Amino acid sequence: MTETPDPARFARITDWVFDLDNTLYPHHTNLFSQIDVRMTAYVSDLLQLSREDARKLQKELYHEYGTTLAGLIARHKIDSDDFLNKVHDIDYSWLSPDPALGEAIKALPGRKFIFTNGDRGHAERAARQLGILDHFDDIFDIVAAGLVPKPAQETYDKFLALHRVAGPNAVMFEDLARNLIVPKTLGMQTVLVVPHNFEPTFSEIWERDPAYDSSVDFVTDDLAAFLRNIAPAA
Repeated sequence: MTETPDPARFARITDWVFDLDNTLYPHHTNLFSQIDVRMTAYVSDLLQLSREDARKLQKELYHEYGTTLAGLIARHKIDSDDFLNKVHDIDYSWLSPDPALGEAIKALPGRKFIFTNGDRGHAERAARQLGILDHFDDIFDIVAAGLVPKPAQETYDKFLALHRVAGPNAVMFEDLARNLIVPKTLGMQTVLVVPHNFEPTFSEIWERDPAYDSSVDFVTDDLAAFLRNIAPAA
């Protein structure tokens, strides 16, 4: 594992795969906090729980099923479209356009994908606000995944099969190390995107996400700069 991008390691990459939330936009924007609040409200309204109890259940579902949505479907057979529409009804002006990131993504050779546990509408609105939507070939969302979220093996398999992506020719960028375990086993290069100026010790990272040391090839707190450093010379 190294934090220094090595362009040679990316010379054969033809498919660039990016998570959305806290990856393509920086963690400090706190956009996901809006979604989090709306998920709690959804659980509260659905089950007639206090916000405190709804919040507790929401986190329980997240940890047990990978997403709150997956847990609500498993336990309560909810309408996934209704859930996705309501929790993603948020203010995207919290995101600032990022022309530097757009140029860095545009300069990458090959195809670019957004691979998210959110839905397509959310990904499109966020990427459009960032000014980077037009640089992507497609979006693989939770609906395309059959409502089975990362880090499930079958979800990555669906993505690779749909877009005919070969692991050794791909790289994945994520803010959660556990979502890089499967990509690593598939032969993909893996990059963990962390908050700006984030300098935890190895032990702190291990305690939070023990997948870290075996699933992450590179770490960056500046995605645009990382991409510029590994892009081939014009």
